[in-house]
Amino acid sequence: MAESTKRPRKKIGRTAAKPGRGAGPGLRRRILDAARSQLIQHGYAHFSMRNIAARVGVSATSIYLYFDGKDTLVHGLIDEGMEALHAALEQADDPRAAPAARLERLCRAYLEFGHANPEYYEIMFLLHPARMARYPAEKYRRARRNLEIFAGALAPLSPAGADLRLTTHALWCLLHGAVSLRIAGRMDSHVEPERLAAETIGRALRMVNAA
Repeated sequence: MAESTKRPRKKIGRTAAKPGRGAGPGLRRRILDAARSQLIQHGYAHFSMRNIAARVGVSATSIYLYFDGKDTLVHGLIDEGMEALHAALEQADDPRAAPAARLERLCRAYLEFGHANPEYYEIMFLLHPARMARYPAEKYRRARRNLEIFAGALAPLSPAGADLRLTTHALWCLLHGAVSLRIAGRMDSHVEPERLAAETIGRALRMVNAA
């Protein structure tokens, strides 16, 4: 497998949540940043609009100008993460490249996104509060574009008659496991992240007989 050139990891906007009364995109950004931080630190059960407002330095009423409730706010964070992941995958994708090289680039982009944005990744894929409103169907369909990019890369590598949806999900499970275990701190400290990424990508390619 050809060695990929390591690219700088791009993080989603990390503007610090700080007190302020200015409305507009800047306030919306601070609300999202404060919500992300509180959700990761304290969990959904202790996630409230009042606490977010206090952290941002505005009234709770100001937050409701942008979000109907805390579930809408969480969905906004998921949306933001999914869009950023999609942008990272699109940037890495090159349909003109050799099929194996194309898949390798996508796998690396996915791993780098998860490692560079652990808070967003946790909210996108690891947060499962029982009482949170269901993620809207139209947003779910939009988020599925990320898997469709992988399906497009896998198609020329898969034998005729193969279940492409199943293969795509199996690949996702492999990549997701590498990211989520690292975020959870469950990896052996002796396992070097770069070597693990290379091994994960190598096994992904071998899974479709592309190596």
